[in-house]
This record gives sequence, structure tokens and C-alpha cells, in this order.
Amino acid sequence: MHWTEPATADDSHAALEKKLWDAANMLWAGADLKPSEYSPTVLGLIFLRYADVRFAAVEKDLKPQAGSRRKIGATDYHAAGVIYLPENARFAELLALPEGANTGQSINDAMRAIEKENPDLADVLPKTYHILDSRTLAELLKVMASIPMDKGGDTFGLIYEYFLGKFAMTEGQKGGEFYTPTSIVKLIVEILEPYHGRILDPACGSGGMFIQSARFVEEHRKNPTTDISVHGQERVTDTSRLARLNLAVHGLNGDIKQGNTYYEDLQDSVGRFDFVLANPPFNVSKIDKERLSGDPRYPFGIPRTDNGNYLWIQHFHSALNRTGRAGFVMANSAADARASEQEIREKIIRAGDVDVMVAIGPNFFFTVTLPCTLWFFDKGKSKIHNQQSSIGNRKDTVLFIDARHIYRQLDRAHRDFTPAQLEFLANLVRFHRGEDLEFAHGSEGKWEETFGDAAGYTDVPGLCKAATLAEIEAQGWSLNPGRYVGVAKGEDLSDEDFKEQLEALNEELEVLNTEARELEERIAENVVELLETR
Repeated sequence: MHWTEPATADDSHAALEKKLWDAANMLWAGADLKPSEYSPTVLGLIFLRYADVRFAAVEKDLKPQAGSRRKIGATDYHAAGVIYLPENARFAELLALPEGANTGQSINDAMRAIEKENPDLADVLPKTYHILDSRTLAELLKVMASIPMDKGGDTFGLIYEYFLGKFAMTEGQKGGEFYTPTSIVKLIVEILEPYHGRILDPACGSGGMFIQSARFVEEHRKNPTTDISVHGQERVTDTSRLARLNLAVHGLNGDIKQGNTYYEDLQDSVGRFDFVLANPPFNVSKIDKERLSGDPRYPFGIPRTDNGNYLWIQHFHSALNRTGRAGFVMANSAADARASEQEIREKIIRAGDVDVMVAIGPNFFFTVTLPCTLWFFDKGKSKIHNQQSSIGNRKDTVLFIDARHIYRQLDRAHRDFTPAQLEFLANLVRFHRGEDLEFAHGSEGKWEETFGDAAGYTDVPGLCKAATLAEIEAQGWSLNPGRYVGVAKGEDLSDEDFKEQLEALNEELEVLNTEARELEERIAENVVELLETR
């Protein structure tokens, strides 16, 4: 199915975000610094402005009653759900610093004072403002002060996310380590439907999965601070700080731990979570598999190939409780991987927990142009006995969706989904599950064009196919949507499709060559052992 949209005009939020970015970008353009060096300082100022607006709003309500001798302090602000700001950390105080003052040192001191009064922020806030000159910092403070005081917390969250995305794009490959494009995260969240429960992201980056989960809860008239709890792990120390800061700007609490997820399960994850959302690093090699021996996160076995994809996939699966759901981004090659990885995939499929597979086209990520696949597990699905799809019981099927030709073209090198496209794709899954459809973002026309007045789920060539386990077994346990969805009537294979297929075949050839080399080494070792024993 082909559904493409051009870039649209900015809305009021986006206009404000772009204005702030453009103004800030001009200031650090002359600084001899890498984006990774100045980005924490800028994100820290967005946080400080957010905290100051929240503090000022509560301050009016906490003014002591006439005649009262009790001093208002940090505990009062914490009880009201806001970050306490000491006098030297107020935005107005920093703006009023005289010309010639050491602005960088003053902001560093302000951040230390905030951490001292708010233990939850210990070792989170940036304290490297001395790397920027005082004039630039003074102008940056003015830029952030231009955010109107009447803007709600969600506006600051959107500004923070916008800057995160821009920094990710600017920093290239390093940026891709901490940031997943918002439209990809939104699609995962809409399909998982994390209304209530414990959420895990063991490769949490800057925490985008948590933010969109909270936004989903809010949009469905629930309270994310009471209905969900978020738990993450991140290998890179600075990135784990970014995640905690991101949560703070969105008014959320979370348990973010720093450590290497391959070797340390700091969240004690096995069987504990209602939802797992993640975008792990793809195709990581040189993992010390001896250190993984006996780890309960990998119940289907350690893959023999030098690739971490199926370690992540098993980790996500094992972290779920009996009815848990997982949604994650994965390299296309994992859906067709052979040898020991195929054996692991077969075991997961036979367990009945693979729910949905979505093929995403190229150019959605800032750092790589390659397409990817979204995987979804649902352990509760295997316990369903009466929920019917068009071909039988849903627990015995996997829904495959080909969304490679559904996108909005932002510029020559970048794509995302429109709200209507996101809604349409999520509705495909709801339709298959037998849930109510949602039409709040304008996808109803495209839905009627595709499904007419169908009362229940039906396969659509070129778009979606609910495949049985027998059909999947016949395809060598492949979870590649292209193997099942096919091509819409009257459509030929496009140049882009041909290129993707060629890349996929080349990827598969590389995997087979690697496996062949490993097999040759094992044969040679066996021959040596045989000769030595004779």
C-alpha cells in the first residue's frame, strides 16, 4: 500500500520550538565545541526554565498566612510536586547577573544547589557551563526566558524533545545512540497500549519511550504518575543523565540505572514487567558469551553467531510477566536470520507470543538510512481461547504489516508518520485484536477506502496479512512481513522495493558467509581432535 504525504506547515508549538532552536543555534555557532559538548548545557537550561515556571506557580499558593511564623521550605514544594529552587538558582537571578560576572560558574553553582535540595536529581544536572563564555550564556538565558510563563509543562517537554531530536541529527551516529524518532516511538506505544503497569526499557537512551507512554496515558484521561511506573537501564553515563533530566522536564519520576545491559540486569527484569519498549543497538559483536552462561534472561539459548540481536530479543521476551506486551525496533536481518538464531526464533514463535510484525521503510532514523522492523510480543495472546481473526483464533496467528510505503517526506533524507498514518496503522492492530477503532486524527477516509464496511479483520494484499503458524513454518520461521503480505493488485515491484530486497539478500549472504567460516573452523578443530586421538 502506498500512502505518502508532503511536509506540512509548523503548528504553534513547532513554530516556538524552531524559533528557540534557531536563536540558540546562532549563539553556539561561533563556539569551537562539538554538539556533544554543548548540548547538555542547553538542555539543562530548558530544564531550569521549566523548573522555574513550576516553582513560581506554586510559590503564590505557598505564601505564609498572615501571622504565621512557619517558614516555607523545600519540603513544602516537594509536597506540591515541584522542584525546589534556592534563591541563586532562580531564573531571574541568573538573568540579572551583571556584565563581567562569571555566568558559567554561577549556573554551575545553581545546578549544584538544586541537586542538594532535590536528592532525586543527584548527579543528573549538567555542571559544565564554564566551557561557554559569559556573553553566550547570558544570551542563551534570554532565549530560554522568552518561553512564556503561561506555557504548561507539556510545552517544555515538547521543546526538550525537539532539541533532543535536533542534537541527535547534528551529532550523527552518536546522536542515534540516545534518540529514537518520535513517530517510531508513538507507533510502538499506540500498538502496545500501556494504560497501566510497570514499563521497562533496558536500552533507554534519553528516555523517549517513557515520555510517549506517559503521553498516551494522559491522552486516555489517566494519570501517568499513578498509573504507570518507568524503569530503565542505559550503558552510557551521560545518556542516563539525559534520560533522568528528560523525565524531570516532563514532571515524571523514574528508576534509571546506569550499566551494561548485556552483563548486568540491574532491574532484576525476568518476569516482572507489564510492558517492554526498546530500540537496542543492532548487530553488536564481540559480546563475551561466557559471562552470559546461565543467565535466566536467555531461556532459549545463546546464539552461536557473533551478533547481539537475539540476546536483546530474548531479554525483552523474558522480562514480561504472564500477560505482558513488548514492542521494539530491530534490524531487518533478524527476522530472517539463520542457524542458531532461527532456532531461537522458532521457539519464541511456537510459544505463541509473537503478535505483530511491522516493516518500516528507510530514512526514519537520523543516523542510518536503512529500513527496520518493529516486533511486538503479547504473552497474554497465548491464553486467548475465543478471540477470532478472519482465519481462526488470534492466539495462533501473527499479524504482518508492510508500512514501508506509508510515510510523510520531511526533507530529502528524512521521513516520519503523520498523526493520521499512525492512527491508521494502530487501527490495523486493533482491528485484528477485535478492539474498538479510533478516528481522532483524520484516518477514517483512508480506512473506508481500504476496508469499506468490513465488520471484522480481513487481509489486504500489499498491506497486511494474518498468518498461521503453519504458514510461518512453511517460510522457514521467517518473520519478514514481505514474505506474507505480498503486493497489492495492479502494483509492480518498485525500484525501491527491488533495492531493499537486494540489500536484504546481501545481508543474508554476509550472515551465511560468517556461518560458513564458523563451520569451517569447527570442522578443522574436529579433524585435529580426531588426528590427535588416533
